[in-house]
Amino acid sequence: MHFDQREQAALREVGLSTDDLQRASELVAERVEATAADLEAFFDREVVYSEMDLAHSADDHAEHEVRFLDTYTHAADLQGWLRFETWGVAVTDGRVLSEERVELTLEGRHGRTRFATSPEAL
Repeated sequence: MHFDQREQAALREVGLSTDDLQRASELVAERVEATAADLEAFFDREVVYSEMDLAHSADDHAEHEVRFLDTYTHAADLQGWLRFETWGVAVTDGRVLSEERVELTLEGRHGRTRFATSPEAL
C-alpha cells in the first residue's frame, strides 16, 4: 500500500476503510504510471530547452539534444534516467505542466528543472 502507517491511521480516523485506502493507493500508482508515460513521450524528440545553467554557456536557455528518457515507477515513486547527447542524469520525480512544458526533479540539483519544446515555452 502507498500510504505509510501514520497516513493510514489518519485516513482511517477520518472514515476511510482498508478497501478505500487500497483503492486510493491503486489510483495513485495509476496516475504515476500515466505521468511517466507522458514524460517519456515529451522527451521523444530531438531537442528540448531548459533554464538549466550549463558550464561555459552564456545563453539564457540551454538546448539539449535528447537521446531518451527511461522511467520506472513503484507506487507513488517515479524515477528514471534522462540521457542527452553527451551526458545523463538520474530523475527522481516529474510532472507535466502542459504539452510544451514539463518539470523534472534531477538528482544532484535543488528543486525542479523545467524543460520545454521551445525557448519561448519556458
